[in-house]
Amino acid sequence: MAPGALTLVRRALLAALVLSGALVGSATAEECVIVDDFAKGKGGEFPPDWKPRKESGRPVYSIQEMDGRRYLHALAKGLGIQAAKQYEWDPRTYPILAWSWRPLEFPAGSDERQSKTNDSAVSVYAVFPHSPFAVKSLKYIWSAVVPVGTHLTSSAGLTQARIIRSGTSLKGQWTEERANVLEDYKKYFDDPDISKAAGIAVLTDSDDTRSTAQGDYANFRLCKP
Repeated sequence: MAPGALTLVRRALLAALVLSGALVGSATAEECVIVDDFAKGKGGEFPPDWKPRKESGRPVYSIQEMDGRRYLHALAKGLGIQAAKQYEWDPRTYPILAWSWRPLEFPAGSDERQSKTNDSAVSVYAVFPHSPFAVKSLKYIWSAVVPVGTHLTSSAGLTQARIIRSGTSLKGQWTEERANVLEDYKKYFDDPDISKAAGIAVLTDSDDTRSTAQGDYANFRLCKP
């Protein structure tokens, strides 16, 4: 084969390999939708489209930015007040709730298994409608001491919690998390007929330990498996 023809064949093979890789990559890429990446709102202010459970919790949460990343910073001094965002979705279509977080200061002596020390540097909720006066929640916690996989309940069983990360060695480092909301709802609420979720919430709290808790949250997404 002439040198010129050989070069054309090599180029054609290379193009085919590149195209094949591109197709494989696009076929296996995860499909996600953004719930909140904190791109909206001013730095230092409470995020728009969110609400604190009590107005006294508004100063706890603020939008911050570092190294090009927008995130929600939480600093709770003797407080335990959620911030929540209303966002309806069907977990049967998007069963995976994904986000990034980093604990900066664990509450002194915290242990989520005990009511007197039930505080966390960072925790995330998937929230579901229940009644005009209450909601059901799946709560995901990064605990300083409670083992991963520990199942906890509160609010007369309306909040089902699971420790998904434990320990302080990664304090100050961003970590990516994923939770299968669909599977957890069916398991913990023993209800195969899951309703649409109503939103998400976060809680950095230190009211039980009367100490200080601090952490960050970023890049909330809903994903298909």
